[in-house]
Amino acid sequence: MTAKFISFACIRKESGDLSPRPHYPSMPKYPKGVRVSSDEEKFMQGSEAKALFSVLGMTCSACAGSVEKAVKRLPGIKEAAVDVLNNRAQVMFYPAFVNEETIRETIEDVGFEATLINDEANEKLSQVCRIRIKGMTCTSCSSTIESALQALPGVQLARVALATEEAEVHYDSMILTYNQILEAVENTGFEALLIGTGGDRCKIHLQVDGVRTESSMRIIGNSLQALPGVQDINFDPELKKISVSYQPDLTGPRNFIEIIESTGSRRYKAKIFPGGGGRDAHREEEIKKYRRSFLWSLVFTVPVFFLSMIFMYIPGIKHGLDTKIVNMLSIGEILRWILSTPVQFVIGRRFYIGSYKALRHGSPNMDYLEVLAKGKTSEAIAKLMDLTPDTATLLTLDSEGNLLNEEEIDSRLVQKNDVLKIIPGAKVACDGFVIWGQSHVNESMITGESRPVAKRKGDMVIGGTLNTNGVLHIKATKVGSESALAQIVRLVESAQMAKAPVQKFADRISKFFVPLVIILSFSTWLAWFLSGKFNGYPKSWIPSSMDSFQLALQFGISVMVIACPCALGLATPTAVMVGSGIGASQGVLIKGGQALESTHKVNCIVFDKTGTLTVGKPVVVNTKLLKNMVLQEFYELVAAAEVNSEHPLAKAVVEYAKKFKQDEENPVWPEALNFESITGHGVKAVVRNKEVLVGNKSLMVDHQVHISLDAEEILSETEGLAQTGILVSIDKELVGILAISDPLKPGAQNVISILKSMKIRSILVTGDNWGTAKAIANEVGIDTVIAEAKPEHKSEKVKELQASGNVVAMVGDGINDSPALVAADVGMAIGAGTDIAVEAADIVLMKSNLEDVITAIHLSRKTFLRIRLNYLWAFGYNVLGIPIAAGALFPSTRFRLPPWIAGAAMAASSVSVVCSSLLLKNYKRPKVLDALEIRGITVE
Repeated sequence: MTAKFISFACIRKESGDLSPRPHYPSMPKYPKGVRVSSDEEKFMQGSEAKALFSVLGMTCSACAGSVEKAVKRLPGIKEAAVDVLNNRAQVMFYPAFVNEETIRETIEDVGFEATLINDEANEKLSQVCRIRIKGMTCTSCSSTIESALQALPGVQLARVALATEEAEVHYDSMILTYNQILEAVENTGFEALLIGTGGDRCKIHLQVDGVRTESSMRIIGNSLQALPGVQDINFDPELKKISVSYQPDLTGPRNFIEIIESTGSRRYKAKIFPGGGGRDAHREEEIKKYRRSFLWSLVFTVPVFFLSMIFMYIPGIKHGLDTKIVNMLSIGEILRWILSTPVQFVIGRRFYIGSYKALRHGSPNMDYLEVLAKGKTSEAIAKLMDLTPDTATLLTLDSEGNLLNEEEIDSRLVQKNDVLKIIPGAKVACDGFVIWGQSHVNESMITGESRPVAKRKGDMVIGGTLNTNGVLHIKATKVGSESALAQIVRLVESAQMAKAPVQKFADRISKFFVPLVIILSFSTWLAWFLSGKFNGYPKSWIPSSMDSFQLALQFGISVMVIACPCALGLATPTAVMVGSGIGASQGVLIKGGQALESTHKVNCIVFDKTGTLTVGKPVVVNTKLLKNMVLQEFYELVAAAEVNSEHPLAKAVVEYAKKFKQDEENPVWPEALNFESITGHGVKAVVRNKEVLVGNKSLMVDHQVHISLDAEEILSETEGLAQTGILVSIDKELVGILAISDPLKPGAQNVISILKSMKIRSILVTGDNWGTAKAIANEVGIDTVIAEAKPEHKSEKVKELQASGNVVAMVGDGINDSPALVAADVGMAIGAGTDIAVEAADIVLMKSNLEDVITAIHLSRKTFLRIRLNYLWAFGYNVLGIPIAAGALFPSTRFRLPPWIAGAAMAASSVSVVCSSLLLKNYKRPKVLDALEIRGITVE
């Protein structure tokens, strides 16, 4: 079956609708500066058009956000919704300002392949497969493979990542199979291994003992396929392995084992397939393979070294080695030939095979390998994956919650709704919530926050975190690939697959580099050969052990060997991989190379207020009644109106109102009729036959509610204290004012001060009133304030700043921040914020600390400084190395570079670039952040 492509923060049920989840509010309809009259607007409303595009290459919500961001910046875009699951984008636009081709080109400029869908019925669903590729050394290699894959009929998109040694291929399963894709990769001279097909939500590998025939395998497969939630089953008869893709909401691995063992009169036994078989296992196997080849090479090469470099200077031995025996061939030459042949044509045959296949496809490469060094660049993923414990303690409870049984199981067998016991010092096996017990959990391995977090009944826990004290019983809610840890791993993997824009420069150079080097090599040999033939240099220049032809050949070979596009191709991806991995360990999730590159250019940051600069847990601190009425009755009416709102201020009011019903655990509020949420203003409802308005001053003015001078004074005084004043009217009469305070986050003032020292301008944009906004801004040190801003106003301000030549970052946490997060060059979402804000952002700050804004920018700057140093070294090496190898110094100094030294220098250049990137592993955030005194805030 066609597998569903699932990615971080995009896991949801299939639906016929293009965008089953709510997407971001619309961008402004018309371009900035274009004035449209009411008649013209009516005409425009009737002339709007809709276009549906197939967008290939999207792997996660960051990709979808990039496409939306680019499209919504175009003039005349009414709405744009991107569905990463089905690889589609639906755009509502005004043809007077923009057309389908411009939209398509804009999507392709972002880095994805876009096609206008004219007949949706004819559009085939795309299959996705991921492949591990062994033997790539430079961008020329990855480009060769990409070109070969793109040439296959049915391939819609092929993306090859050099640093991760992986490829992702989107193809039409009606035309092509993944086996044909693997064959195409191997035909280019590289080894290919299938990692997986599709975007299966969860996948488990089981080993089945007792199976003797393929018929038995099919019977087991049919039994498993009948289970609800099973999506796909693959067999490997040789290894007796069954791979099952499934939906964790409906089934799980323990069910599979039970079904297998109950099939065939219980003669089959099933267990988790031993060994990880993951990226590290394959890399270690590859390293061992090359180590063996190296050691065998030494067995033959060391004697050659002694014969050529040492024995030739020992008189007695030299005479014996120089003895001619066959056609003027000496004993020494024959011995060297015999010893060199196995190294060249047995141990080194893979180089010749690869070169032949590469030449056959018209894309020669410079095949050398730095497996061990490159492997270290992806250690961040390996460390994240190692956080999950090997075992878990499963509890069996009766209907009343009494313990019936306790057993230790493999953590991969945990299923949704299982109850697990977490003892002190043990890691949490999966995401879930506490149903019994109290403890503190160290979440630093996930969020980077070192302070243990208190956990009690009802609190959420994250898989991979460490229980420090106390015993907890948790109920599993997200297992396998649904867990937060798996999503973080998937996001980091996706970020490391994505290329930074700066890498396109290296890709363009590498495309022409190898042919150019071959031409230079041949030209060098020809120039020296002709010079020697026609006495262009003295005969004394020629060493006694060779003639002019051999001298020319040596110069040509040295040029061929020393030239290295590998270092150039590794300069960017290795640094991006290490940088994104370090970011993840610091609690800063960077969604790809483009986000990392844009962040180092940021010179202006737009901050939301609630939940970003402030704690985001506002509390009612004062109540002023303007009419005689019972306070409990007043709060019952207010809470009834506000209980249906998701706004943080509304929740604060409802929580405060609960204090007047202390005798009730879950108070029931009066029914609210005709409820209406007015974005940016407040709410309106009918409660007990009374019209209740709860909101800001603008809401009251719009509904003709008179605001007295006393009320104005109370509001002014409230706002002067950096508190938010909420007005309440009943039947068009103002009856009360609530003062709500949302304390600043610890260190907010210092963060703004540090940003100023980094020459980054800070701006506050909030939907709150002017008085509160200015008071908050003054407290933290922000000069520019925009208050009472609706969601579209925030994105408009971002666009205005961009039009002024600024590179803008937006920091927010709410749904109303999503348009601005998409519009900004870099969207930073506070990790504790809403899912849609996290999905829209380019960077997620897991700890919800403002200091991490500085960490993200500082890390980006350090990463791109490292990339520049890598490029400087890669270019400098080739600019200096090629002329020296060609003999530029030979006429004046008689210095020449033997091919074996040139080869060593070439390998060293690639390793040095990778090691340069690995130095980022020593990254430390700015010391000024360590000096900040960060204190926790408790809100009762």
